Amino acid sequence: MIRITDEIQLHEDEIDLEFIRASGPGGQNVNKVASAVQLRFDVRNSPSLDDRVKVRLRSIAGRKMSKEGILTITARRHRTQHQNREDAIARLVALIRRALERPKIRKKTKPTGASKKRRLEDKRRKARLKRNRTQPPDDDS
Repeated sequence: MIRITDEIQLHEDEIDLEFIRASGPGGQNVNKVASAVQLRFDVRNSPSLDDRVKVRLRSIAGRKMSKEGILTITARRHRTQHQNREDAIARLVALIRRALERPKIRKKTKPTGASKKRRLEDKRRKARLKRNRTQPPDDDS
């Protein structure tokens, strides 16, 4: 069981781990050993998450989630399979925890009278300053 919170836990069967070869530097070791991990989690069909969390997870995940609702996380930061596996699971847990937080509802506010007055006074001051920079017209013409 992968523990997300006290109430939410994912069963190991819900995630699919595949070990792949990592790209990048590392010499012959990179070409021989499949140390990178690709974690797949079917968000749409997960019994552990409620619908509101699934919707928020979809918006948070972005390109990591396919149209079918499968979240894919690739971990290749470390040199060992075990460390990359732990990293991928930790990133999944972090994403789900972020989706669990309800977004703050924005309350519409109006600017105060004093702030409106300050803004208009600043505009007048700037306009006066710019008006003083211009040269007066020639009367010789």
